Amino acid sequence: MKYFSLKKAFSALIFVVVLSASQSYAQEYVPVLTLEDRLEEMSDHNVAYQWSEMAIIATANDTDRIAPRPTVTSRFLALIFVAVFDAWSVFDDAAIPVYLEDYDKFPKEEQTLSNKEKAISYAAYHALKEYYPYDSLQYKKFMLHLGYDPNDDATDPTTPAGIGNLAAKTTIKARHNDGANQYGEVEGFPKPYSDYSNYQPVNTVDQLNDYDRWQPKYFTRETGEKFAPSCLTPYWQLVEPIALRTADQFRPGPPPKVGSEQLQKEVEEVVELQANLTDEERALVEFMRDGPQSVQQAGHWLKFAQKVSQRDNHNLDEDVKMFFANQVTAMDAFIASWDSKMFYDSARPFALVHHYFKDKEIKGWKGPGLGTGIIKGEDWRPYSPAAFLCPPFPSYTSGHSTISGACAELLKLWTGSDYLDVKVELVPGALTEPQALGEPIVLDFPTFTQAAEMAGISRVMGGYHIQADNIAGLELGRAVAHQVWDFYNYHTGQSNQ
Repeated sequence: MKYFSLKKAFSALIFVVVLSASQSYAQEYVPVLTLEDRLEEMSDHNVAYQWSEMAIIATANDTDRIAPRPTVTSRFLALIFVAVFDAWSVFDDAAIPVYLEDYDKFPKEEQTLSNKEKAISYAAYHALKEYYPYDSLQYKKFMLHLGYDPNDDATDPTTPAGIGNLAAKTTIKARHNDGANQYGEVEGFPKPYSDYSNYQPVNTVDQLNDYDRWQPKYFTRETGEKFAPSCLTPYWQLVEPIALRTADQFRPGPPPKVGSEQLQKEVEEVVELQANLTDEERALVEFMRDGPQSVQQAGHWLKFAQKVSQRDNHNLDEDVKMFFANQVTAMDAFIASWDSKMFYDSARPFALVHHYFKDKEIKGWKGPGLGTGIIKGEDWRPYSPAAFLCPPFPSYTSGHSTISGACAELLKLWTGSDYLDVKVELVPGALTEPQALGEPIVLDFPTFTQAAEMAGISRVMGGYHIQADNIAGLELGRAVAHQVWDFYNYHTGQSNQ
């Protein structure tokens, strides 16, 4: 068994991008993951943790039912944990809810664990039904498993169930018109989450007009059919943040341009790294890229937070607060990243390599099962399946960089330490080229910071980003984290913001 650490290969700080695809709704829905799949392993944890696991299941099923849509997912997860936090806050003398109004704190003698469990369960239940409705039967089964009546919709603020119901209701109402177009209510754009910004790429899939700007690319389905995904939620910078003042609050300076020495060197680095992937590096690329039952980056960092809960034996209060801070950070980081992406509309390596190495022979990956060899520069491709060659939206800043840099920094602030100590065993090639599997290896994530940096390294190695995308993304994410940290301290009563 081998271990792969960030220290092994590269010195630059880099980061990751987000899987995504066009939205298409299935006619019938059968959940891939069910409550029964996870019930036994959930039972040893507090109820807040158990509801986080229900959110993970719902996110994975949403991905398989529709498609990876990381921006939308980040909003779902954040608002679920805001509702949970608001319900819990009524049982804590210092806490200030985000959206809940017209309530009284429960007296000390009623601030019991059982009352907290009941309140946050009703909040989570109704928030999950709102944002992931197709799994509603599973949430109902879980409520019954916990001993609660899922049909209790009363909003009496003097009861735990009433507070939970109110917390979900007020969160949903507060975010009804937050710019996400969740209900397709923007005039002229009736499809939920449809783009109302009228974004049109400067380059079409068949015509490259500006080398510095993003270009859609053809993907190929297993049937051989070609398709070009449109830009994913190109209006997401217009969604109202939770903790940030504005989406552009920490907008970075511009990326390097075609013709600059910096961009040429960074494109050359992408080609060199992708052409020389080891099994350890292939596994890292795939782990960060993710595959079936993906929970995208917000869910990815929720899983890291779950590892912290397990490691430190968290109680309910600790998990409510940590998941709240963690997921608000992810949502706002996505908004900040999309502000940069859509403002600069920058090109990805997929197009840049074709430009810089046109009519030249280079060493590169030939495709699944074909290995690495000499190819034409215009035939270069990222290390990905043909059905998803690269994320369909502009490059700068990297979404994975921003979200992972943000969540890593937030968890470091929350725990008071950079210590993570997570290991993951993977088979290299399983998600990209099952014809060329490697021996199982273990990825080692010793610290939050290194987990973020390893994610960035993986995206450069895989051919999705240049270093500028990742470095700026990490910096942007960390700035978002510190803003959320101030917001968190205010709402937990730990500051006089």
